[in-house]
Amino acid sequence: MRGTKEDRKFLSNQGIDKYQDMISLPHHVSKTHAPMPVQDRAAQFAPFQALNGHGEAVRETARLTAERLELDEACKALLDGKLRTIWERLSLKPAVSITYFVPDAYKAGGSYVTKEGCVKKIDQYEGSLIFTDRTRIKIDDIIEIDIAKEDFSCIIRE
Repeated sequence: MRGTKEDRKFLSNQGIDKYQDMISLPHHVSKTHAPMPVQDRAAQFAPFQALNGHGEAVRETARLTAERLELDEACKALLDGKLRTIWERLSLKPAVSITYFVPDAYKAGGSYVTKEGCVKKIDQYEGSLIFTDRTRIKIDDIIEIDIAKEDFSCIIRE
């Protein structure tokens, strides 16, 4: 039997004396299975996430979105004039900077994005601007248009 008399007394007091016959046995090593790598053994004790997806839900709730702005008639008229200017210069593929609203896919609101590029086409049927890189922006989502100088167009760059 292993251990000192005090150790045996301690084990006996703990109710472990019924395992004394196993304590002196050698450690079993399988002849058919290779030992598990230390990395895999450590993975058994990795943190457990009881509420699966809770962290993502909290982050999503904390994410801020902007409300969609409603333009007054004066702003709408100004944007309409700038769209007409783009229409007149469409053959030159005018360079523009457009700020527009992108609705959020998961909750109310969205964000405002600014796109710079050259307008290739105005799709009147769908009510959208189409850029040379094939980006489509709905005209109803636009809140600001900046047109580059008259002498600058994308024809020069192509």
